[in-house]
Amino acid sequence: MIDAESGTVLIAKNADAQVPPASLAKLMTMEVVFNAIKSGKASLEDTYKVSEFAWRTGGAPSRTSTMFAALNSQIRLEDLIQGVIVQSANDGCIIIAEGMAGSEQAFAELMNKRARELGLTQSRFVNSTGLPAPGQVVSMRDLVTLATHIWREYPNFYKYYSQPEFTWNKITQRNRNPLLAVGVGADGMGTGYTEESGFAFVGSAARNDRRLFAALGGMASDKERAEEARRIIEWGMSAFERAPLFAADQVVGRAEVFGGDRAQVELKAKGPISIFLPQENRGKVLARIVYHGPLKAPIAKGTPVGSLKIWVDQQLTQETPLFAAEDVGKGTLTQRARGAVMELAVGWMRDFL
Repeated sequence: MIDAESGTVLIAKNADAQVPPASLAKLMTMEVVFNAIKSGKASLEDTYKVSEFAWRTGGAPSRTSTMFAALNSQIRLEDLIQGVIVQSANDGCIIIAEGMAGSEQAFAELMNKRARELGLTQSRFVNSTGLPAPGQVVSMRDLVTLATHIWREYPNFYKYYSQPEFTWNKITQRNRNPLLAVGVGADGMGTGYTEESGFAFVGSAARNDRRLFAALGGMASDKERAEEARRIIEWGMSAFERAPLFAADQVVGRAEVFGGDRAQVELKAKGPISIFLPQENRGKVLARIVYHGPLKAPIAKGTPVGSLKIWVDQQLTQETPLFAAEDVGKGTLTQRARGAVMELAVGWMRDFL
């Protein structure tokens, strides 16, 4: 579970373990769709045909989550999106995959390409639905990263995740998110289940100017999933307090520069930096600026340089990107020569620090 604004990891247990995604794979399917629409490669008004494969594998004959799409019918992309998000429709996923990429296999390749671009290092997708398939895995950390990305990058589409119900083919189905109606501020995302890994949940809740994202799995029943999800969201909202570290536009630190008209460059974040700490026991906090250096001049203001990493009780809880706060020009011949001498004298030590 993380705080969305600061990126603080509030709790992490087996967060990097790889597990089957089940229907939570549909988050990645929707990210590919939303990205295609945002980039102009697709439109909500596009229509896709319901193939026999989509109908048999994810439709009424499959006895899985379905929007009951009629064989050989044409369906608008916006309706398919609602079917996938609200009804967890497997037929909707396959129809989208075939319509956008020609086949589900080709669409899975798009999913994996986007996953790599988003830094989802522990996830691999084989199909668009999350139906059991060898080699298809995700981690809870990746799912939280993905959910946060969807909320931040696609605000116009995120609204579908709080839609209470959707009707297709004269069949109304309610949203499967168990927290939408329990008063904790929940407004997305999805659920999943496999015999191997149990009941899982990815969700977001906003309350009192705070937003949390959480992912959990391994629950024994849908009732336990709903109760555990509610409990962890309530705990995250009430048990932590904000600790400001740096104000907006405040210099966070400096990085060494090689061959420049100055020996260091000031570093800043894009905004204020805060961390959320437990109210009862704050623990030991350690912060370090991490970058690959020395940096080589010239350096333009706003260039990504490194990050501020923060540990609480030896657990990495937050990582904030840092940028050059000023321009650093190329140094004179004398300055570059002096820098070269210093690098020869002390640079070898960096590998041992």
